[in-house]
Amino acid sequence: MNSPLLQLLVRWLVLAVGVTVATHIIPGIACDNRTVLLVVVVLLSFFNAILKPLLVLFTLPFILLTMGLGMIVINALLFLLVGKLVDGFYVSGFWAAVGGALIVSLTNFVASQLFRRPPGPPKQKRRRDSRDDVIDV
Repeated sequence: MNSPLLQLLVRWLVLAVGVTVATHIIPGIACDNRTVLLVVVVLLSFFNAILKPLLVLFTLPFILLTMGLGMIVINALLFLLVGKLVDGFYVSGFWAAVGGALIVSLTNFVASQLFRRPPGPPKQKRRRDSRDDVIDV
């Protein structure tokens, strides 16, 4: 799975599964159809790539103070924002968004464990040679 396009499609598929599971488990989240689901997945991916790093940067003291729990708030806010922007995708409130963000995070974690590459054979250590010690001045 070295192709960047294939990696992107797998990430979108995992995100789509996570959002679908969230719509079935969390009472305050609903999605009308698959076209809306596709729009939600693309928008969430875009927000995670562009907005999330900026939000993490600006709220870093809060994230450190809460020992990482602030990340759940950021993910929930992004989930809630997508619910406000996309017609046909409904998020009833903040706590439903927290539940949806947790389900999507859990789905991503499980998928990353399933698609993880097994460790390869140990690399051979290269013998050091006196010619390897170079000092640039």
